[in-house]
Amino acid sequence: MGQPLSWWCARRPRSILTIVKLISIFLNLGVPLLATAISAAAPPAPDVHAIAQAVDERYNHLHSLQAEFTEIYRGAGTERTESGTLWLKKPGKMRWEYRSPREKLFLSDGRDAWFYVPGERQVRRTAVKKLEDLRSPLAFLLGKTKLEKELQGLSLVRDPVPDVGPLASGDVVVMGVPRSLAERVSQVSLEITPEHWISRILIEEVDGSVTEYRFTNQRENVAVSGEQFKFAVPDGVEVIDGELGQ
Repeated sequence: MGQPLSWWCARRPRSILTIVKLISIFLNLGVPLLATAISAAAPPAPDVHAIAQAVDERYNHLHSLQAEFTEIYRGAGTERTESGTLWLKKPGKMRWEYRSPREKLFLSDGRDAWFYVPGERQVRRTAVKKLEDLRSPLAFLLGKTKLEKELQGLSLVRDPVPDVGPLASGDVVVMGVPRSLAERVSQVSLEITPEHWISRILIEEVDGSVTEYRFTNQRENVAVSGEQFKFAVPDGVEVIDGELGQ
């Protein structure tokens, strides 16, 4: 039997809001001439400031984005994996359409955010202005902020760390603490592709729980109607106002 809506609502903000690490090469050569030659031929080390600026440039020029996502939650002795399709559209519109293992819908029209599980008799609604702080890591995908402004102590992860290091060869990971969530989130990590797409967000919360988002098949500036971000309340469904976590 599926979990009630209140169960999903209690976890969604911490999941959706509340995502790593890089490999560095250490050369310890005994022949100075060989070491010098290898050093001269090696590509320059990635620079976190240049990476951050390139990511800002990539997303801030987007009008819309479509991607497949996988969400993995680990915490309190449990692990849950869900997947679906994400659509983003400026200004501030998003639609998370979960398909597996259960259909769910989270969307925002830029003013209100809605969370609904088909078949339930209630739908949750809250003002976006109350939601933005909780979902600040996702602001990167909306092109609404700058990495170095949002993540304090932004740094490049140079040592491989279990569960955090880049999943794909050539990717790099940057990490920091979101300014608006410092009391709740201990660290946010972003895996960046060579084309400066954000392919993964890892959110580590102070209670030890971890929520990971993986994005694939990202398509920029797709044609998407504004109607796709509006929620039509089904007949017989009660609208519950308030923060989604309540």
